[in-house]
Formats: sequence, structure tokens, C-alpha cells
Amino acid sequence: MTRVLIMMVVFMFSAGAWAEGNGVISKKSEHSAKVTLDRLTKILRKKGITIVKRWSHTQGGKKAGIPLRPTELLIFGNPKLGTHFFTSNQTAGLDLPMKALAWQDEKGQVWLSYNDPSFIANRHGIKNRDPIVTKMTNALDKLTDAATGK
Repeated sequence: MTRVLIMMVVFMFSAGAWAEGNGVISKKSEHSAKVTLDRLTKILRKKGITIVKRWSHTQGGKKAGIPLRPTELLIFGNPKLGTHFFTSNQTAGLDLPMKALAWQDEKGQVWLSYNDPSFIANRHGIKNRDPIVTKMTNALDKLTDAATGK
């Protein structure tokens, strides 16, 4: 078991993705923050996933007089999947719809970060939706890989 866990961690780092202990998955992007979210938006729309809102934290900071490297948020959802979380525990509505954050670090590298569906399920004590968690996890992995240019 320990060997499998170590292999998973090595794979995640070598693939340009990493998961924080707080349930955030981050993947390196080959594109700017704006282009990364443009690509993700296009992919999600093509899949019939609802785009709720796109928000530029950079623009918000600019209006407040606080400079910020490129940082943009996309809120999106698929009620066919997310609603299953709510029927188990409605507090999942605090974390859904899903969010993806494209941001540029201090070295100029752009990342695409999002919440791990299993972390959301655990946070809200959802123990009876494993197939939905797996489906969401796999879909997000593929969609975000496509958006980041992998």
C-alpha cells in the first residue's frame, strides 16, 4: 500500500500536477491564465456543462489599487452529477458548483487549480456517492488536462 502511494505521488509530480493536503489539485499550464480559462470554458461548453461565472481577481485587485499577478476564477457545474452530493448532504452546496482557478506564480508559471471531489465529499461526510465522486474526479482530470495543454 505504501509503495502504491509513493508511486502515485511521484506520478503526480512528474505529470506537472500536485495535490495539497487541503484537497486542492494544481496542474501546470502551458498557457497564460486567461488562455487556460478560455480553453476550459470552451471545453466545458462543448460538454454541455453550465458556466456560472468567470471572475478576474486581478481586475478586482486593480480596482482596489492592489496589484496581483494574473488570477482568474471559473465557476461551473453539472447538476446531473453535483445534485447527487446535495441529496446526500445539502451542505455540499458550499463547495459546489465546481471552481477552477488559473493563476500565475511568482516565477511566471501558470497553474490551474480546483477542488478534489473526494475532498468535497469527505468534508461534507458524503459516504454513499463513490461512483459519482469517481466520475467527477475522472472528468475533471481529463477536462483540466485538455485546458492546460497536455
